[in-house]
Amino acid sequence: MDLKTMQSLARRGRMGRRDFIQMALAAGVTVTAAETLFADAARAEPKKGGKFRAGIGHGQTSDSLDPATWANAFSADVGFVLGSCLTGIDQKNNVVPDLAESFEPSDEAKTWVFKLKKGVEFHNGRSLKAADVVATYNYHRDENSKSGAKPALADITEITADGDETVIFKLKAGSADFPYITTDYHLPIFQALDGGGVDWKSGIGTGPFAMQNYQPGVKFTGKRHANFHKDGPYFDEIELLAIVDVAARQNALITGDVDYIDRVDLKTLNLLQRNPGIKVTDITGFSHYVAPMDVRAKPFDNVDVRLALKWAIDREEIVKKVLLGHGTPGNDNPLAPSIKFATQPEPVYAYDPDKAKFHLKKAGLSSLAIDLSASDAAFAGAVDAAVLMKESAGKCGIDINVIKEANDGYWDAVWMKKPWCFSYWSGRPTADWMFTTAYAADAAWNDTFWKNDRFNELLLKARAETDEQSRAAMYTEMQQILHDDGGIMVLMFNNFTSAHSDKVAHGDLNSNYDHDGGYIFERWWFA
Repeated sequence: MDLKTMQSLARRGRMGRRDFIQMALAAGVTVTAAETLFADAARAEPKKGGKFRAGIGHGQTSDSLDPATWANAFSADVGFVLGSCLTGIDQKNNVVPDLAESFEPSDEAKTWVFKLKKGVEFHNGRSLKAADVVATYNYHRDENSKSGAKPALADITEITADGDETVIFKLKAGSADFPYITTDYHLPIFQALDGGGVDWKSGIGTGPFAMQNYQPGVKFTGKRHANFHKDGPYFDEIELLAIVDVAARQNALITGDVDYIDRVDLKTLNLLQRNPGIKVTDITGFSHYVAPMDVRAKPFDNVDVRLALKWAIDREEIVKKVLLGHGTPGNDNPLAPSIKFATQPEPVYAYDPDKAKFHLKKAGLSSLAIDLSASDAAFAGAVDAAVLMKESAGKCGIDINVIKEANDGYWDAVWMKKPWCFSYWSGRPTADWMFTTAYAADAAWNDTFWKNDRFNELLLKARAETDEQSRAAMYTEMQQILHDDGGIMVLMFNNFTSAHSDKVAHGDLNSNYDHDGGYIFERWWFA
């Protein structure tokens, strides 16, 4: 019997350790190598059981089960746990069916027909129906909705149920990317209420775990959904803990209080990697850290002030000292290089005091004093990044007053409230989705409050354009406009750097979003 066959049997639990090692020795393999081969094979096969505890670097007490309000990773994870979307993203960043069995376009992609999987059940045993999908989407589309998904759904003119298993979406114009929109973490399907709306308050969804306990911004516990519609989940129970402080989060992993943490402390990563019981994952994705400027507020309403700041920041230094090389400098284009139609606008922003002073003078200023609100709630190392920005800008005649904000309540009291602060984006898999969510004129999460008529005109045209060359040209122009005129400062693209106990196993990882694309609770297992 060859080693491949033996490993296959070990993966399926049909060959024990002793037999594997004996046969491997007979094949000329050393004891050490045989032990490693068996351990790797045994870990590779998902097994059910255990309670998985995750320390998440986000969460605040104002969080809610309302999917329209989800704005941080802890809330997004609650959504991934409780619910399922019509579609999902695979490890190659392709859109794939989830609750939907299939999705097909017609009428030049102005109509999309989604067929639902048969036999999908909510946590309370009720069957999923097309009416639930319609009600969920209309909840986010309502004229009074402030949902983070609302801008991405603005092109929908009508959603109808054709029986219990078919949902039909009608769009204003063709959209080849529409199925990607249905992966948005705000859009897990909840049960339709008889009087209209959806029942999100109960937390009953079709996701891998049913809710046991939820303390906003503190903790979430769930129990495996026995009738989940996919192969997982493998854990019996899960516990999400909001641990915003990076030192506390890392200590919780080292002491065994949690099995996984996100956003590790990069300053002590080398020490963490020396721990034999801990494994580190470092994934390059779409995520980026930003410093949005409210272009309605002085002095950010002056494009030359914005340009002066862009040239006054040493992004290379921030990547080196904050990310410790686990990322790349940004160029005020939110599209990661791996996203289709992404370009590198010119000039590439780099630290240049002369250019910063030139634009400051062009704005009619010889010096500038401004506030920058910073908190590690935005991203690990945000306060350190602010201090570095202060130091580099000071040599350009710009005095940045760093205001250290509290972690709790940051997303309610600071983000989109203070004129200049920090934020992060997990990114989106398509240009249209990223631009629609954060830079369209009336987007709920347009945190720079920037409006550019040409940009918005191109956004609509590009979405409906079926010719790839024409579409690429429009997205190229949009990226240049945002780079030159926008209020966004894309400091850096960060890797998803996390750590977990070596008792936990997983397959290939997603790069579209942290936490294995949000599928960590559904796809990981105890080895």
